[in-house]
Amino acid sequence: MKKKRAAAGILAVGLLTAVPWTAGFAEGPKWTNVNVYEEQDGSKFNSENYDFVKFSQIGTKLKAIEKQSNRVKVEVRGTSADGHPLYVVTIADPTTQGKFGKIQALRKQMFKNPGKAQDWIVDNPDFKVPIMINGSIHGTEFAGTDALLQLIERFATENDQETKNILANNILIFNVVQNPDGRVDATRFNGEGIDLNRDFITQSQPETRETVDLIKEWNPMVFLDTHGYVKNYAPNLQGLIEPCTPPHNPNYEYDLYNKWAYKQAEAMEAQIMSQKDKFSSNSLYQNMKGVYVPQRNDQDGWDDYPPIFTPMYAMYHGAYGHTLETPTNDWDGVRWMYNAIIGALNFATENKQSMITDQIEMFKRGINFDHPFHKDGFFPKAYILPVDEKDPTVTQKAVNHLINNDIEVVQAPKAFVVDGKSYPKGTYIVKMDQAKAGLANTMLWDGEDITNDTAAMYDISAWSLPELWGFKAVATQSSIDVTTTKVNKIAEQGSVSGKGPFLIPNSSVKSIELVNTLLKQGVEVKRDVKGNYYTEAAGNTISSAVKASGLQIESISKVPADATVLSSLKVAILKDGGMGKVQSNSGTKLALKRLGFDVTEVSPVEVAENGVNGFDVFVYSGTASLISSNLSEANKEFGLRDKAQEAKLKANITNFVANGGKYIAVGSSASQATKTLGLTDDTINVGGSNSNGIVKVNYEGTSLTAGYGQNDLGFVYRPAWYTNTGNDKVVATYDNSNDFFVAGHWRNNASAKGQAVMVKEQDKDVTLIGLEAGFRDHTDYLFRLLSNAIFEK
Repeated sequence: MKKKRAAAGILAVGLLTAVPWTAGFAEGPKWTNVNVYEEQDGSKFNSENYDFVKFSQIGTKLKAIEKQSNRVKVEVRGTSADGHPLYVVTIADPTTQGKFGKIQALRKQMFKNPGKAQDWIVDNPDFKVPIMINGSIHGTEFAGTDALLQLIERFATENDQETKNILANNILIFNVVQNPDGRVDATRFNGEGIDLNRDFITQSQPETRETVDLIKEWNPMVFLDTHGYVKNYAPNLQGLIEPCTPPHNPNYEYDLYNKWAYKQAEAMEAQIMSQKDKFSSNSLYQNMKGVYVPQRNDQDGWDDYPPIFTPMYAMYHGAYGHTLETPTNDWDGVRWMYNAIIGALNFATENKQSMITDQIEMFKRGINFDHPFHKDGFFPKAYILPVDEKDPTVTQKAVNHLINNDIEVVQAPKAFVVDGKSYPKGTYIVKMDQAKAGLANTMLWDGEDITNDTAAMYDISAWSLPELWGFKAVATQSSIDVTTTKVNKIAEQGSVSGKGPFLIPNSSVKSIELVNTLLKQGVEVKRDVKGNYYTEAAGNTISSAVKASGLQIESISKVPADATVLSSLKVAILKDGGMGKVQSNSGTKLALKRLGFDVTEVSPVEVAENGVNGFDVFVYSGTASLISSNLSEANKEFGLRDKAQEAKLKANITNFVANGGKYIAVGSSASQATKTLGLTDDTINVGGSNSNGIVKVNYEGTSLTAGYGQNDLGFVYRPAWYTNTGNDKVVATYDNSNDFFVAGHWRNNASAKGQAVMVKEQDKDVTLIGLEAGFRDHTDYLFRLLSNAIFEK
């Protein structure tokens, strides 16, 4: 990695653009929640590293710019997982049509009376439109934020005609460093190990929620997400600008998006090429003939199908979203990004009236329930969300999540009947004649099997919240004849009724969290062979914890005789620090934490050198390469150093199991590692690395699979199944039907039909779970497979 050369770095920035840095940018670092000895100079995953602007300097720089300009507002809109500030800069020229250029008045009409809003645009051509630019969501892709810093200074201080024209027509919202933790640590992820650009359906992280709040607040007409590094995808086409290859998510109004997004991509490309002579003598840039645009230059593999990516999520709020992938991690890469953004801004300025008219048309289609490019019946008229009276927590979480995403939810104050079925009062309803119907539907639909639609997918192909969070969402094409009230937010509060003993059902994440909370408080809890939980403690002893859980806990006559006392267990999970640019254990770690377990990450080297003494449970959830020393240079810091450490790690884990420790493997790679460790003699079968989706699973329904049943659901990512399981107890299998694969993309899946997907060794406490039970903190419904395996005796 390069050593920091502050003066050279500032000089390099000054040479990149006609806009000079101010004196404020030349100041020394002023640290904010950052230890100087922790901030990294570069990443091993980058082939180039340069003197990028360190996160510790950014707050000082932004404040210095703000003092010089009446156009700029600098805010801290929350903190990252590691506590770093999330900076947002808004730039608008108050001398042209006022600072916000009438957009606030327009927004009031966009979602209530979109036709009137479109008419208003015709009569008021001097309005401003919001454009949001997201900086470096992946921490090692430093160039995005550096380009944003240059743009911020330019639009704060310069008065050339191009700058004035852009500011006369636009409000610029810069999410300056969307992932401060990653920039400080020179990793792709935030401090929890989560790839934030996979988090926009779940929104599990504070950085994601901050970005969602900004998108809801502004509903930007254009959303630009800065990334790197893509070069040589095609001869002399350097960098990448979306729009994407098929398949396109059918919940978009894609005709409205693509009408402008493709032309805007061409405008960005043209701006980059017009500045070609200003790049360095690097032949990559000097020989550049254009930019790689997936929709134009490829057939598949760079799709916009899942709403997990930032620009794809923004598209459901009407934005023309683009991922921008700069070619190189250097100042040329910063220049490329800067020019691409200027091209996008100029195009938006020239076409704002037509572009925002079509943005509003998306909301209009939703409100009018008029989707001209969708088959009749694709969108239901409504989703009905019934509530489990004893455990309403999953549905309540879903309702709050929908509301937090600008989706309107109503509640029925009395019983009603739809499609011949009666629903009680308190049932929630999501009517689909609303502005953001596409977002509502993509969150609530079952998904589809797109295996035969495309050869390859970039990431996940199924994400149904009802199926993977575990609540009911009943789609109907019928009108719902009941008066409803709008729901703004649900305050969850549980209750205890009766004198005890009390049953805690094995029904949700919250129920297991309650069990672990009581155990940590010293309350005795028992578990029966069916997997339910009981306590004979007094009601007032458990009342506070139950209220916080949201569960409705009731008395029973007696605790089953087979119920055994639980203890509070210490869980270790093997840590993946970033193998192959993925922290593969992070989702399972967060699942365990949300279940209330005391969980500690231990690195492969720590396990090899120190063993896992002091822990009750060892969880392996991630790549099999963690237990290997045959690693690339970029991966060496995350795995084992040599064959001697491999042998020690294997011996320590084997001894842990032999001495009564519990071992759980989650997913295909962990299952393969378990075979390497000698803890199973099963044959581990694995689907393609591009395969993922929702599957039908038949669970045994007790103990290891308590709370699950026949014809139930699971989720796979690089699917696994087990054969030669004679020494195992098979507790779950893929459904033995041709349609066992429900939604997603999985070619050649027939060989997995009816095969074992969750097993336990008979002669040792080793459990293999072929499903992704803790995937990205998203598969809430499957989390209890982890707690079942931990508590099962």
